[in-house]
Amino acid sequence: MPTRALPVLDIAPPAVAPAGPRAPLTPDDERLREFRPELRSLPSFFVWTLGCQMNKSDSEEMAGRLIAAGCEEAGTMDAADLVVINTCAIREAAEAKVIGRQGHLQLLKRGNPGMRVVMTGCSVRESNRAGLRRRYPAVDLFLRPDEEPELVDRLGLASAQAPVGAFSTTSATTVVHGATVSDATHLVRARTEAIAGGAVSRHSAISAWLPIIYGCDKTCTYCIVPFSRGPERSRPFDEIVDEARALAATGYREVTLLGQNVNSYGHDLEPEARFGHVHTARTVGRRQDREGRPDLAELIRAIDALRTADGRPAIPRLRFVTSHPWDLSDRLIDALRDCPSVCEALHLPVQSGSDPMLRRMGRQYTIEHYRERLTRIREAVPGIALSTDVIVGFCGETEAEYAATLRLLDAIRYDQVFAAAYSERPGTPATRLADDVPPAEKRRRLNELLALQEGIGLERNRAWLGRTTEVLVDTIVPPRSHDHEDEEAEGTSESRDAFARLPDGVSHLTGRSRENKLAHLAGPAGLVGRLVDVRIEHAGPYALRGVLA
Repeated sequence: MPTRALPVLDIAPPAVAPAGPRAPLTPDDERLREFRPELRSLPSFFVWTLGCQMNKSDSEEMAGRLIAAGCEEAGTMDAADLVVINTCAIREAAEAKVIGRQGHLQLLKRGNPGMRVVMTGCSVRESNRAGLRRRYPAVDLFLRPDEEPELVDRLGLASAQAPVGAFSTTSATTVVHGATVSDATHLVRARTEAIAGGAVSRHSAISAWLPIIYGCDKTCTYCIVPFSRGPERSRPFDEIVDEARALAATGYREVTLLGQNVNSYGHDLEPEARFGHVHTARTVGRRQDREGRPDLAELIRAIDALRTADGRPAIPRLRFVTSHPWDLSDRLIDALRDCPSVCEALHLPVQSGSDPMLRRMGRQYTIEHYRERLTRIREAVPGIALSTDVIVGFCGETEAEYAATLRLLDAIRYDQVFAAAYSERPGTPATRLADDVPPAEKRRRLNELLALQEGIGLERNRAWLGRTTEVLVDTIVPPRSHDHEDEEAEGTSESRDAFARLPDGVSHLTGRSRENKLAHLAGPAGLVGRLVDVRIEHAGPYALRGVLA
């Protein structure tokens, strides 16, 4: 039975891997060439990214800065002189993966004494620095998420292409509820400098991540993100639109706006007269003064307004992730309805179907409010695909509270559910609650929930049989290897068998519909990066299969 770790959600198509390791940047000014260090004197690097889309975006920035400094990207971890691990601390399993690699990394370092290992991401927090070396003995340098822009300077890798201070940062901490946490304020400036300096190395030429807000102000008792990434800090409105415009000019077909809580965007910016028409009041959660400030709806409309000469959206597909029920406003729903570039898909975590559980989780909304929002959006955007996150076995969850979650899934009929059994995360408020649901019971509940959702997903996907849908082709699926376990990427054995004997010049391709449905098809490799019409002939619980229409 497949499982999902929260909040990892591939809402955008998988990145298309570069044809080979990315080469270091070459200086435009020929006079600088004499100052360029020999490549052999700089380390080759490998970035191992775990977790959410924000981590993937952060890794693109770190890789870009290393390339700007003259480093080359290694094809594998074993071939690298520098390994950067961008960690996820949402679930224990994610950290266990990194702990499990420590022995292998130490073996590599014995064979390559000059090798260095850097660890960053949500596992590195100011409050746990003292114990990190014991848990991760192979790591040489630990950087909080807000310290990632300092990677090149901290490693002493600056060169004529990226001198010390070229991407100036001033990492800092702040205090939230008595805890010392990262202050993401300077990340806004660091992103601006990275974009201006060409120091973002995107892994895909088709789909791009575009961070718009850093940090998290929410109150979820099970989540470490507010303590690892700090309070919410929004990027300036015009800088985001300019980055989107540049992505459109470069030919990107899809852009995903990113934030730990993406629809919180703008509340911390200063009011401006041009946004005087913006009136967005929260009806749940903490009150906020949003009068005259840009919100996600305003940002979506501005990006959708970027058009080609023939009047079409310059970015054909626009997505955003991850949303919070506090900030799913009528203005945002209306923008989804009105803007043709916005894809008909919404990820809205619910976490539990029980109000008492939601209170213990610190979610600060009711199931009634959540369902009212979904009713409103389904009315505004008929056919929208909905996905969610669910935690089972949270502190004190009774059988009745768990059953309420099953009833919610059965009633709402999500297209996709990302479910996980609760695992206690040190440093979160939930550690003060009793983790009293036995592990075996957590597994039972998780498997039962996944089985229910598998049937719902199959029903939802079968509704696509015989229909034609637009697919953005993004991947050529290689022949299956025996140790490959990515069922979602490769599909079921039935799907793989359907592409087992293709004629020369025809490949097994995958892509995503606007509703974020994974679709398998056969076609020439030249279709990668193109929007094509696909007639659906087969539906499984996790993917569709079709032919070029």
